[in-house]
Amino acid sequence: MILDVYEAVKSRRAVRGFTDRHVPREALERVLSAAAWSPSGSNLQPWHAYVLTGAPLAELKKRALERVAAGDPGDEREYETYPPALKSPYRERRFAFGKERYGELGISREDWAARQRAAAANWDCFGAPAALFCYIDRDLGRPQWADVGMYLQTVMLLLRAEGLHSCPQMAWSVYRRTVAEVLSPPDGLILFCGMSIGFEDVTVGYARTGRAPLEETVTFVEGAALRSHAA
Repeated sequence: MILDVYEAVKSRRAVRGFTDRHVPREALERVLSAAAWSPSGSNLQPWHAYVLTGAPLAELKKRALERVAAGDPGDEREYETYPPALKSPYRERRFAFGKERYGELGISREDWAARQRAAAANWDCFGAPAALFCYIDRDLGRPQWADVGMYLQTVMLLLRAEGLHSCPQMAWSVYRRTVAEVLSPPDGLILFCGMSIGFEDVTVGYARTGRAPLEETVTFVEGAALRSHAA
């Protein structure tokens, strides 16, 4: 499947409903081999990716869902997902996302129990038959975290070229100890996120989240070159 880059970017979205159709390992190898060319400062390549399918992924889902069923609040996060006081316009964008996300499921803002049940679908990877878990060395800094973000974006776009969809999930950091039980990563790594991978279940409805207008996030500086004010 050949996909135009613009089409890949615009068609990529967080899919929360997958079929159980097998994802060929060859496709995953093509994606991850190409994604290795993602940019990183001084070519550090700070990402550590683990791919789960079959019995190991089923075991991870089972263990995570058992924790959910037991009312386990999860592990303490090793990084802050959002600032405690999210300012405008980010606060409004997050609120709008939540309204759209739970609105499509028919869940009101006040129905906390229903929201929790919907969130539990994360631990089943929304039915996906493949998942990627991305770690970063805890000794690295913010620029390297940005590099990991570029790597993950590259992975998601290449998955689109294979006809696959994905859903990045920072939610997995809440059950990072369960993930570690299955993957046994080195002690020096932090789990950044998981990513569900598979073929979209087109019977699952969704509301496509919008984007801010270009003038709200981009400033063009054009015109004649600036003149020096030096005497």
